[in-house]
Amino acid sequence: MKSSSPAGGRRTAPLRRSDIPRAGTAVRRAPGPGAVLGAVLDHGPVARSTVARLTGLSPAAVSGHSATLLGRGLLREERETTGPRGLGRPHVPVDIDTDRYLVAGAHVAVAHSTLSLLDLRGRVVAEDRRQHGSTDPATVLAGLAGRLPGLLDARGAGRRVLALGAATGHWVDPEAGVVVRHPQLGWRDVAMRDVLADATGLPVHVDSHSRALARAEQLVGQAATRESAVLLFVGAVVDAAFVTAGAVHQGPRFGAGSVAHLPVGTATAAGACVCGTSGCLQSEVSEPAMVRRATAEGLRVPTFPALLERALEGDRLALSLFLRRARHVGRAAAVLLDMFDPEVLVVVEPGAGRLPGCLDALRSEVGDRSWVCDDPERSVVPSSFTGSVLATAGAAVALGALYDDPLGPWPALPAVS
Repeated sequence: MKSSSPAGGRRTAPLRRSDIPRAGTAVRRAPGPGAVLGAVLDHGPVARSTVARLTGLSPAAVSGHSATLLGRGLLREERETTGPRGLGRPHVPVDIDTDRYLVAGAHVAVAHSTLSLLDLRGRVVAEDRRQHGSTDPATVLAGLAGRLPGLLDARGAGRRVLALGAATGHWVDPEAGVVVRHPQLGWRDVAMRDVLADATGLPVHVDSHSRALARAEQLVGQAATRESAVLLFVGAVVDAAFVTAGAVHQGPRFGAGSVAHLPVGTATAAGACVCGTSGCLQSEVSEPAMVRRATAEGLRVPTFPALLERALEGDRLALSLFLRRARHVGRAAAVLLDMFDPEVLVVVEPGAGRLPGCLDALRSEVGDRSWVCDDPERSVVPSSFTGSVLATAGAAVALGALYDDPLGPWPALPAVS
């Protein structure tokens, strides 16, 4: 086994959006309005001259793109400022306008669905989670669409929704807007985008929840994920997403991220997975597996949230189950780190974000098993959205589409002149 490097040889922790320097060398971005909007997201309120320096665009190009984005209501001008002690030419900073528009999100989990509203900085404005009465896709999607007007009226503060993002686990084809296969829900070839678009009248963007969360990290989470990352999602479904050269990898069939059946445990007769074996990642660490193991060890809890609550309250057995989960997740993380050698691996799992010792246990397993990662304290980090993962996931699909193409066909926005 490989042990981790001495503390003195490790790099510092990865930056989050709020830590990004407010000025400095240019950041490599695709040219155009999306680059300007992204720079303002990172640094706003910010002078146009600084945006030019950050993006590498000419001052004239930044002024033109800024005027267009202001006209669409995506940016707003702040108060005029001057340099220290009143020196220097005054300038009018620009910032993301969070007062006019929202994006909506729909996430479909195994046991429940979550409807959410996010502002254009990716902050959760509202969340409505409900248990499934039925997992029939028509019933679930109609319920999500039907709840949106009430949530917007109650929490939208008069803002308009630009688009609806929708996400779920397993195999999702974002180009066709189809859930190709979700074994736990029993869904196959479900036209999620078309059904939700017809029901809401909104533009709808669809993707897997892991890819959506990876995009959310790039936009408003871990700065290190922008160019190179792996995101490992551990819930009722276990899957992953991969960022390389700044893009979230989808694969030619949009099936990238299927890591649920990596072998991490010892095969036994009990606890077989849908793949027909035991000892795979999903059979060891998924939420149903955690509840089954708790019951087998004498801790009777009805649901995974109840088990998590017991652990948060300090129940020793519940906490030991989460520590065991962290070690198994660490084994899978070590494999992924060795396969992809990313800048950072983000773990979306509540124990790593909320329970004492779980992140340390996970990183320790990585340090012992990975041949590539010699600094797990820097390279393995919890989700930026612990506590709001599912509310963020669906809406992040729409938010990512907006930042990728702010001049695209967004019916709620004024036309580009």
